[in-house]
Amino acid sequence: MKAKISIAISNDVLMEVDRLAGPKRSRSVVIGRILREYFRDHANAALQRRDLELLNKAADRLNREADDVLTYQA
Repeated sequence: MKAKISIAISNDVLMEVDRLAGPKRSRSVVIGRILREYFRDHANAALQRRDLELLNKAADRLNREADDVLTYQA
């Protein structure tokens, strides 16, 4: 289902939307794609931040394990 809304954006942004849309696509399609991409990227960034936090919490333990494995290989 689609909802009709009214937004105000600057002329330069509207010109970019029109450029991306070209003669065959509507502004709504372009703006929808841009927003979906933004939401996807935002969700991916949140996952990456969470993963980095988990790795940082475990870094000392993981580094000790790696050192231990390397001593067996030497």
